[in-house]
Parts: sequence; structure tokens; C-alpha cells
Amino acid sequence: MGGSSRGEFSSSFGFIMAAAGSAIGLGNIWGFPTQTAQNGGAAFVLLYLILAFVVGYPILLAEFTIGRHSQSNPVGAYQSIKGGKRFAPVGFLGITTVGFILSFYSIIAGTMMAYFLNPILKLVGLHQAAAWVISQGVSSNILFASLFFFITVLIVAAGVKNGIEKWSTRLMPTLLLILILLTIYVLTLDGAMEGLKVYLLPDFTKVFHTQLFTSALGQAFFSLSLGVGSMLVLASYTSKKENLVRLGRLVTLSDVGIAFLAGLLIIPAMYAASASGAEIFDEAGNLISGPNLIFQVLPALFDTMGPIGIGLAIIFFFLMVIAALTSTISMLEVPVSYAVDNRGMDRTKASILIGGIFWIVSMVIALNFDLLFDFVVATTTEFIQPLLGLFICVFVGWVMNRNTLIEEIKQGNPDVENSFFMKIWPLFIRYVSPILILIILAQAFL
Repeated sequence: MGGSSRGEFSSSFGFIMAAAGSAIGLGNIWGFPTQTAQNGGAAFVLLYLILAFVVGYPILLAEFTIGRHSQSNPVGAYQSIKGGKRFAPVGFLGITTVGFILSFYSIIAGTMMAYFLNPILKLVGLHQAAAWVISQGVSSNILFASLFFFITVLIVAAGVKNGIEKWSTRLMPTLLLILILLTIYVLTLDGAMEGLKVYLLPDFTKVFHTQLFTSALGQAFFSLSLGVGSMLVLASYTSKKENLVRLGRLVTLSDVGIAFLAGLLIIPAMYAASASGAEIFDEAGNLISGPNLIFQVLPALFDTMGPIGIGLAIIFFFLMVIAALTSTISMLEVPVSYAVDNRGMDRTKASILIGGIFWIVSMVIALNFDLLFDFVVATTTEFIQPLLGLFICVFVGWVMNRNTLIEEIKQGNPDVENSFFMKIWPLFIRYVSPILILIILAQAFL
């Protein structure tokens, strides 16, 4: 299925940055801190960190192994591996799912772009335009979602080395630097220490609460972009000389590290905003969650800072745009790789055509936002993604030949066969991860 025309990452650093970029997105930068605040604070953080490595990492390595062995997309991968042809519909489901995720994700990312432009327009005196871009009306949603789609298509059309790798190696370190600098500043603000205590000092009485466990498991699964083929496709572009076990470990560390840093920024920032008079709790005493918190509380906090607040708003929402872009690049790459590998399409044409198809889906969602947005989000992320992860465990754990697995992982890591890791990893893929994913699905249906 693969071929020289597919392209390849020129370095392990480029692959790690691209894979980390796929995993790290708005869910990490915003979703993780919000869930932390709503689910027991530091107790949630503790469980998330454990489950990211106990559940997420084994499945991530499974996707890496399938991807590099087949050097293909989700459909081509299953078709090329012995016993995998009957799993081809799973590959098609992954391609479709990631396209729908890209469609709603671009609307959110477009809003982040609007909030990035808002303070800039204020600085140049265009106050009406500044108010319009953050109005979150149909016209502004369509404009900025379309602009974000256009940028994503341009990068993917440029290919692996000149597009995905080039921009990931620039954007990801920039994101990390901005996060660190902004966190240091926020921790100096009044009220920030109260948020830091909530974030770092766990209440161990909450650790074994069923809902907390399920929420942490779900966040660990979703934050690593598992199931939809993004990681599989990225691994298909990496060299046979690379150590997959090491790469998986580094990507997982990067993912949870960025999420942890985001919590260090957002949780103290919320309490600093509260100290400045912003409303972060509703009338029932529950934390305001989701878009309302990021689009109301943080701008309100930045407004209290005077001129420096304008600069911080620009920096913060630029960070959010970066986080979103590194994810949408790998999302679009999944269906594009299928078109290039299986249909023989030119990469540029495939990027434009497929990007256009899912742009139309995004526009339909934007035009029917109240009716479709939450439905598409819930269907793709709460039900289909865990189901896809379950199929990966079944395929790698019970269908794919064990010797094939070992030989693929040995490339770049010749001593792995007799290691302790290779004794326990198959057990997690066969038993532990599927059982825990079934718990997520049961919780979602309930």
C-alpha cells in the first residue's frame, strides 16, 4: 500500500512533534483543566496521569505498530495485514469519524481565532469589527471556520516533510514556551494560589469515586487522539529505524505534560479571575464549564489588567489557535492519506477535495448550530471513538500475528523481545484496555 511518494518524517523529533500536536489540542488546553475543576481537582489529575500510561499508552503503541508495519492509512492497514480485511469497515468508520470531528473542531478553532483578532482590532480602533468577530453569530462562525479550514488544507497539501513536520516542529515548541511564560505570570496574581492548591493537593476520599474514575479514563483516552486513525497514519510515515516503544512513551509524556501545564495555567487563572470579580461559579455553586468559561472568564480577567491584559489575550488565544491547528492537520491527513494510498490521487487535489467535503459538513453544522453541534460532538467523541479503540485492541490483541507484532517493534529496538515490557503489553491490549473501554461505553450509554 505504501510507497516512496507517501513521504516520511526526516527525524524522530519531527514525528514526536507531529504526533504530540495531534494529541494536544483544545481538549488538552481547555478540556482537561475544566474536567479537573469539575471532578475533584488534584484527585482527577492523579487518576488521569495513571490511566494515560496504563490504558492510553498501550493502545497508542498498538496504533503506531499497525501504522508503521502497513505504511498505510486505516483502511489500507487492515487490508494489508493478514486477518484484517474484515476490519476494513472499522478503518472507514475511523476516516469518517475524524472528518466529522474536524468539521465541528474547526468551528471552535475559528472562534479561538476570532478572540485572537479581537484585541488586535481594538488596538487599531476598529471597535465595531472587534465586537462582531466575537459575536459567535452564524456569519462570524462561517468566516472563521472557513479560514481555519483553508490554513489546514494548505499545510496538509504541502506533504509530510514540508507541511506536517515543518509546521509541527515550529508550532509545538512555541505552544510550550507560551504556556510556561503565561503560567508563570498568572501564578503571581491574587487568588492564583487558591487555584493552585485545588489543582495540586488531592482529596484522596474522591479518588475511588466511580464517576471520577470514568471521567479520568475518558479524558486519558480522548486526549491521546486514539481510535480515529491519526496516530496510525502519522506512524506510517516514520522510519523503520525508529524505536516505537520510545516514541510512544515520549508522545504520551508530551501529551500529559502539556495537559498538566494547561491545568497549572487555567485553574489558578480561574481563581484569579474570581478574585477580580468574574463569575466562575453558577447559582448552584457549580463551576461554569465549556466555552462559557474560556470566552467569558478569561477575557474578563485580561480586561482587569489594563494594557498588559491586551497583550496577554493576544498571546493566550494565539496559543489556542496553535493547539487547534496542530490537531486539525493530523485529522485531515487521515482521509487524505487514504485518497493518496488507495485511490492514487495527487496529494494537493486530495487535500482540496476532502477538505472541501468536510468544510461543507462544517458549514451545515454552523448553520444549524443549536441542533447539530452537541449531537455531533457527543456521537463522535463519547460513543464512536471508544468503540474504535476497542476494535484496535481486538485486532492487535487477538487477530494480528504475535510474531508480526514483535518483529515490527524489534525494528529500531532489537532487544525488546525478551523485555519485561513485551511480557505485560500484550496483556493490557488483550484484557485490561478493552475492559476499561467497555466501562467508558457503559458509562456513556447510562
